[in-house]
Amino acid sequence: MRILFITSTRIGDAVLSTGLLDHLLRENPGARVTIACGTVAEGVFARMPGLERIIPVTKRRWSLHWLELWRQVAFRRWDLVVDLRGSAIAWTLLTRKRAVMKGGRRSGHRLLHIAETLGVTPAPRPVAWFGEAEAAKAEALLPGGPWLILGPTANWRVKMWPAERFIALAQKLTAPEGLLPGARLAILGGPGAAERQMAEPVLAALPEALDLVGQLSLPEAAAVLARGALFIGNDSGLMHLSAATGAPTLGLFGPTPASEYAPIGARAQAVLAKGPPANTPMQRLAVEQVVEATERVLALPVPA
Repeated sequence: MRILFITSTRIGDAVLSTGLLDHLLRENPGARVTIACGTVAEGVFARMPGLERIIPVTKRRWSLHWLELWRQVAFRRWDLVVDLRGSAIAWTLLTRKRAVMKGGRRSGHRLLHIAETLGVTPAPRPVAWFGEAEAAKAEALLPGGPWLILGPTANWRVKMWPAERFIALAQKLTAPEGLLPGARLAILGGPGAAERQMAEPVLAALPEALDLVGQLSLPEAAAVLARGALFIGNDSGLMHLSAATGAPTLGLFGPTPASEYAPIGARAQAVLAKGPPANTPMQRLAVEQVVEATERVLALPVPA
């Protein structure tokens, strides 16, 4: 069975789509999958079982990126085409079955919208794929433990919790009387100067922390996150990736809707700044709120 799966340009949405992909792979053993996604999200699928090809989609003027994608997939017979971008391309391809997600903003979590595309209920949880090499590297980088991993960056600065609160939180949680006494610290962030600049205040104030900002591929980041005792970070792709590994994950929300983008995982929760949902500055999220939410996340049962 050959499947074309067209998914997001962004890491977070791409991670949320992995649950549906995992469902398809389990329902169709031996299926070969071609993924079309944004270039920054390629690593989400790089270690996926059944992967035949990744086609990176780079946005171009006048929507010419869709024409380029069509050129690469049109001269092939597919068994299933899944289009989570809501484009017209699925209707132009030769396939036994097609499923196109509705476009536009809707109420409810994004994961539900993705699952509805194929009528799958309950919505399957996201997964994180990485291999033995990534696991070995993560073990070498994060020996022993426990490790508290922080994600102080975001693709939109208004989503960032103030650096001084990340610092105060880390010190409080790892203190002898804290929830993770003596835990070691690691700081994660994406590649590029902007991510480095966003993380710098936290890194400067916590010199003992392991600096992994811009140092890892997405499969490596997944392996590192899977080793963490806890990840706490802004609404970001790394937050979704951490939740997908099954590691304890706490997502921090203020001006973005947790009702649509809360982290989804066996041990994942969101904590919201006090104020109108999806319309409150991150400054309204207090350190004590996050400590209380951390206690709830750490109390969640470990899946059997």
